Amino acid sequence: MRAVEIIIKKRDKGELTREEIEFFVRGFTRGEIPDYQVSAWAMAVLLNGMTPRETTDLTLAMAHSGAVMDLSDVVKIAVDKHSTGGVGDKTSLVVLPVVAACGLPVGKMSGRGLGFSGGTLDKMESIPGYRCDLTTEEFKRQLKETGIVLTGQSLDLAPADGKLYALRDVTGTVQSIPLIASSVMSKKIAAGAQAILLDVKVGLGAFMQTLDESRELAKLMVSIGELARRRVVTLLSDMNQPLGNAVGNALEVREAIETLHGGGPPDFREHCLTVSAHMLTLGGVAPHLAAGRALAERALDEGPAWQKFRALVAAQGGDAAYVDDPDRLPHARSVEGVNAPRSGYLAQVHARLVGEASLALGAGRIQKGDLVEHSVGILVHHKVGDFVEKGQPLFTIHANDPARQAEARKCVLKAHLWSDEPVAPLPIFYDN
Repeated sequence: MRAVEIIIKKRDKGELTREEIEFFVRGFTRGEIPDYQVSAWAMAVLLNGMTPRETTDLTLAMAHSGAVMDLSDVVKIAVDKHSTGGVGDKTSLVVLPVVAACGLPVGKMSGRGLGFSGGTLDKMESIPGYRCDLTTEEFKRQLKETGIVLTGQSLDLAPADGKLYALRDVTGTVQSIPLIASSVMSKKIAAGAQAILLDVKVGLGAFMQTLDESRELAKLMVSIGELARRRVVTLLSDMNQPLGNAVGNALEVREAIETLHGGGPPDFREHCLTVSAHMLTLGGVAPHLAAGRALAERALDEGPAWQKFRALVAAQGGDAAYVDDPDRLPHARSVEGVNAPRSGYLAQVHARLVGEASLALGAGRIQKGDLVEHSVGILVHHKVGDFVEKGQPLFTIHANDPARQAEARKCVLKAHLWSDEPVAPLPIFYDN
């Protein structure tokens, strides 16, 4: 069996056997199959797809490319969440502390930014000292002692996915439904999750831009979960406009901290409460969603969620002084407010264009290995449906480079479309 034969078979729309998939994943993990061949294979998968059986085999091969964590000796039930990415999606920074503060321990392995979509680890690394490289033993110990973990993928857990994840970001293969599904589910299976809440994004700033695509991805991940004997619940949430106001690492950390103190943008707060309610119900802490919602609101408004976030930062080596005083987080050299060029109703705040503008500023990676500038980003001040007067603040750019700042300004202005007639607000979630 040779890697090139497997690439050609998928290029020619063939269905790979379990043995071929396992051979390919094993060879990539060991370094026997080089990046350029895996990139070619990933592109073939993007263009020609995979059957549900192929995708499940890929998921399990990646999950078992390293150790598979058993958390049964640490928690009664291991509940995890995952978002399929988006613009301004700092949900984990709020949801995990809320859920943990309600008595449901939650340990999450997150990723870095993919394309225009921000990464949870990049956000948390805005906090000096914060470690995203916990070992499996450190993960389990912290989950038992603190009840909350937010770290990167351990090198011994699903290492094939870790390597493929980085390649997808720089080879134009992020949007592949089988690769997204297998990446998400392999990490969750390897990390020991028994119940999983999946937040599947829909719209212009998501990898799945239509409800049909998002439903297909959600259905596939639920199917994989069933075959792996995991309980999976999916939510379809809007990503046509940025979630909350902040887009960019340190800016999003500040917005999460504001939300953990009972404030924050209304759409972001509502999103976090809904996801938290589902997780608390999945984990058996709440008998139904209404009860879960009530628990989550108390944790957010009365302080326990904030205290749990602070405990998380301290447990992973972060300097808590930077979250106690978010003004100490990284600052960009230039902060420019841009005012509305006209009056009218906002018909669109194109999430992908805002995400690409943030990427151009340096908040993400254009090439594998690029350094992230934690201080840069964009604050978007209005939502679709808002009436904005000419001259009102429209958005604010945080930049370190004048040329990049000018490029971002043009891009974000283009993201705003106007209407003379009233426009309905966008939903936060769609019916599954």
